[in-house]
Amino acid sequence: MKIEFEKEYLEQLYSHGKAKSKKYRFQKHIITKYKQTIDKLRVANRVEDLYPIKSLNYEKLTGNKKGLESVRVNQQYRIEFRTSVTGNEPDIITICSIIELSSHYK
Repeated sequence: MKIEFEKEYLEQLYSHGKAKSKKYRFQKHIITKYKQTIDKLRVANRVEDLYPIKSLNYEKLTGNKKGLESVRVNQQYRIEFRTSVTGNEPDIITICSIIELSSHYK
């Protein structure tokens, strides 16, 4: 999948391992798992490739987050994203737009 980051801090966490803003500070092991999870999304060609990876716990969200999808970083954190498909066979590209790294229990 092609990965896009909707918020600057999400891209900073992935590329630099930390965000400039103190508001978005996470523990080192959370950032490591975040990067690993983004890499798993990157190598998937389509959403269906995420189903067999049980550790991701892929799900489509409901309620006030309807239209979003999520995968788990760990038991507490998840990555929320939106996917879209562009192009025609055989050049279909799935774009994964990362929206938030959030605590699952907020």
